[in-house]
Amino acid sequence: MIENVLWIAVALMILSSIIPATRGIKFLTGGVGWIFFSLHWAYQPLHYIEISDYFNVVLTLAIAAFCLFMAHSMIREYKGPSESGLSQDTNIILMVTSATAIGSLFYFPFANILSLNQWIISNVTNATAGLLGLLGYNVESTWHMITYNGYTVQIILACTAIESIALFTGLIISINAPFKRLMSAFMVSVPVIYMLNIVRDAFVIVAYGDQWFGAESFEIAHHVVAKIGSAIALFVIAYVVMRILPELLDMIDGLWQMTTRQIRDILRKS
Repeated sequence: MIENVLWIAVALMILSSIIPATRGIKFLTGGVGWIFFSLHWAYQPLHYIEISDYFNVVLTLAIAAFCLFMAHSMIREYKGPSESGLSQDTNIILMVTSATAIGSLFYFPFANILSLNQWIISNVTNATAGLLGLLGYNVESTWHMITYNGYTVQIILACTAIESIALFTGLIISINAPFKRLMSAFMVSVPVIYMLNIVRDAFVIVAYGDQWFGAESFEIAHHVVAKIGSAIALFVIAYVVMRILPELLDMIDGLWQMTTRQIRDILRKS
């Protein structure tokens, strides 16, 4: 049932992105899409509570609240559109909706359709095993597992970097900028993220197989070193992308200003 809610949300937001901005139904459609998207995220804490991951409980509830905020903003625009045309806040809402729709369209099929899930995991597994073989490491692999020195690592969807790829793809495509700059931003982000992720997976497998950090080699390599490295790499990539597409920085800053301003208004009224 919750998967149906997700697909309805994505379909409505994509439809909202296609409908011309001159038609009020665009905002109503997007607002309803955000409501369904909030229901999807509000359901996720049930899983994280079961595994005692309370950080993600708070995170998913915060995302659900943000989705409701976006829904409120779009429905408010539907009820009372500005007579002077699209305001800066409205443009930001539309860009964020488009970015979310496109990013979701790239990510959720891999997360929810078994054949696509297995395809991307197999692709990353083969690429990682190929890189290790090229570097002289004797590894054995199946479609989703790589064994080195008797230690086996299972490649799962989170090991494919599809989340980051979908995020950058959605953000870049949603920006209104010349095609040449959009392609430049895409090339310095998505292919680079994919290749760096293969290197990251290879590092974790070698560190685990050679027991670089003793008995806790996998935990340290995967949960500490690789995560810190990934965070630094994504920060650098995001910086380069925003240098190429300053419109993206304007969108992020505008979203922050709009959100904080409306929160202050709500607190002032209460």
